[in-house]
Amino acid sequence: MDYGISVQEKGEAVHYSIRWSPLELAERWSINAKVPAVAGVYEIYWMDDHNHLRMLSVGQTHYGGLRSEIRRLTDPELITDTKTKKTLEEQEIWFRYCPSHSPEIMADVVWYFKKTYFPENPGVEHSGRYRKIYMNESAPDKLIWVP
Repeated sequence: MDYGISVQEKGEAVHYSIRWSPLELAERWSINAKVPAVAGVYEIYWMDDHNHLRMLSVGQTHYGGLRSEIRRLTDPELITDTKTKKTLEEQEIWFRYCPSHSPEIMADVVWYFKKTYFPENPGVEHSGRYRKIYMNESAPDKLIWVP
């Protein structure tokens, strides 16, 4: 299956369809072997004591690509934030990704997810090209995460 983002524009609205990679356990060797070194969006989760996935990070990457960014964000030796570092050291970490070469598309997609997941403070801006942004996701696994 190809992972990626398709776009349907209609006036001042856009509908993105995102096809995620399968969820993978964040291990150094599997990241290096399976994740492409291209631009894209990603989600990183940690598994709690009740076997629920909890969102750790959602974002986009350009330079260095998905491989180096996911590798960096899941390695406790490379993280300076104490709380995140502790989570990375003590919990099982999972990730998924979707390649995209368009900075505008990635900005819209990441804004949509952050606005949905963290409505009080998404912390990013969309591209400004559309008044309405809609999203449809598909993935090979069923993901249920707890905020």
